[in-house]
Amino acid sequence: MMVFIVLMLWLLLFSVSWPLAVIALLIWPVIWLVSLPFRILGMLFSGILAVIKMIFFLPARLLGWKPRSSRFV
Repeated sequence: MMVFIVLMLWLLLFSVSWPLAVIALLIWPVIWLVSLPFRILGMLFSGILAVIKMIFFLPARLLGWKPRSSRFV
């Protein structure tokens, strides 16, 4: 569904100003490549925080604590 929305927005931009739409189409891979390291850093920090959470809750898990809802599993 998101691809359809992006395509419709691009077609709207193309109908209003085709040079701007072509420039946006050519610059999109560059923007994606620049944002890639930030995505990798986000995954890294997410993993680090998950490990810290696991270490923090280890004593409670060893004593038999279980979450009340499946939302926190």
